Amino acid sequence: MISLRRAHLAFGARTALEAVRHNRLRAGLTSLGILFGVASVIAMLAIGKGAEREILEQMVLLGANNVIITPLTQQSEEQVKEPTASQEKKVERFSPGLTYLDAQALSRDIPGVQTAAAEIVLNTSMTREGRRRTGKVVGVDTTYFRLTNLELGRGQWFTRDQVERGLPVAVIGYGVRTRFFTSEDPIGRPIKVGDTWLTVVGVLTDRRVSDEAVSKLGVRDANMDVYVPARTMLLRFRDRARVTQRDVEQAASNDGNGDDDAQKTETTEQHDERVNHNQLDRIIVRVDNAADVPGVTELVRRTLLRRHNGVVDYEVSVPELLLRQQQRTKNIFNVVLGAIASISLVVGGIGIMNIMLASVLERIREIGVRRAVGATQQEILLQFLSEAVLISVAGGLAGIILGAAISAGIERFAGINTIVSFLSVGIAFGVSFAVGVLFGIVPAQRAARQDPVVCLRYE
Repeated sequence: MISLRRAHLAFGARTALEAVRHNRLRAGLTSLGILFGVASVIAMLAIGKGAEREILEQMVLLGANNVIITPLTQQSEEQVKEPTASQEKKVERFSPGLTYLDAQALSRDIPGVQTAAAEIVLNTSMTREGRRRTGKVVGVDTTYFRLTNLELGRGQWFTRDQVERGLPVAVIGYGVRTRFFTSEDPIGRPIKVGDTWLTVVGVLTDRRVSDEAVSKLGVRDANMDVYVPARTMLLRFRDRARVTQRDVEQAASNDGNGDDDAQKTETTEQHDERVNHNQLDRIIVRVDNAADVPGVTELVRRTLLRRHNGVVDYEVSVPELLLRQQQRTKNIFNVVLGAIASISLVVGGIGIMNIMLASVLERIREIGVRRAVGATQQEILLQFLSEAVLISVAGGLAGIILGAAISAGIERFAGINTIVSFLSVGIAFGVSFAVGVLFGIVPAQRAARQDPVVCLRYE
């Protein structure tokens, strides 16, 4: 009895397959709605997964729970006018700019701050054994490497004695090591940075940072940088908070006749460095708990406002909040794309239902014959339901292939990271199967409830 029942079920499935094969064009057109809907689901999930990975990678680059403080060096140039009575009463307040003392005060005075690391960047040149190239020397605190997730490949970090005494030591990037120390161990070797000879004590691991991350997030490309203690930078290279004889002579030379031509040929970085009078280029504040970031950020703003005499010549940004906002924007885009995909799936399911209802009317006599030779209502229902599911699943499989192709095209031509996961493929296949069952059950039930006698007499 069981074997006979299985034979009937297998016969119904083969009949459904033959019906689909006999009407390939109609079945293909019917499955187009499912195809595009599933392709949209695959592409949507791939974009969402890629965006999530990109956000996580950016969070690793920026560091968790960090607050970034940068100076505002761009000043608007306006034509000098005669002061009015109200303007004469207004007294401009002096601000020392972003200083090393600010970093120490933020770390010492604000509760919830784990540490605050200073960063000083100077454009200079590197020279060794006849090889020379331009680069950046970066003055940092000992905690800077931990806050920016920089890893040491060889050697050691700065010692407390080297930091406090401002000794001429350096931790170089991986690119500097491959450029200047091709055949020897750089640890303990000298390298000339600007006019100062430095002893290499450590080498960073290779860290590849995209140009987009450098421009949008302000992340440093550490491979071609030379890192020195902050006190070494201030003592041996340049301290913008102090006016030296060299600065006076340079300012006097800039007032000459060739000043306009010189300013036209200087790069953006050179111009920013020339007009920047802040002792520090950036302060990175690490907060203990993520939940305290908004409150600590407000305390940082108030502390700096008080220390700068009410002059807002700095910018406080929270990279985590900016990235979360970016993630929310991308989630909204994914929801819109998901709604479009759902509409396509619903339209495709309605198309399957219409075609199957028409197929029931076309095959009335076939239903009657099968019922007359012993087929039950359940077997007839299974036959037509299998046909609907087969059309839907075929469209779903084609949609999975099309969705993967669309995702690859988006990543290649639009520059958006996409990841097609096994979970998204499983979801798409399950959705296509569910659409076939939901929209095929009504026509299948109508076919199973037909009166065999009426079906045999149907013309």
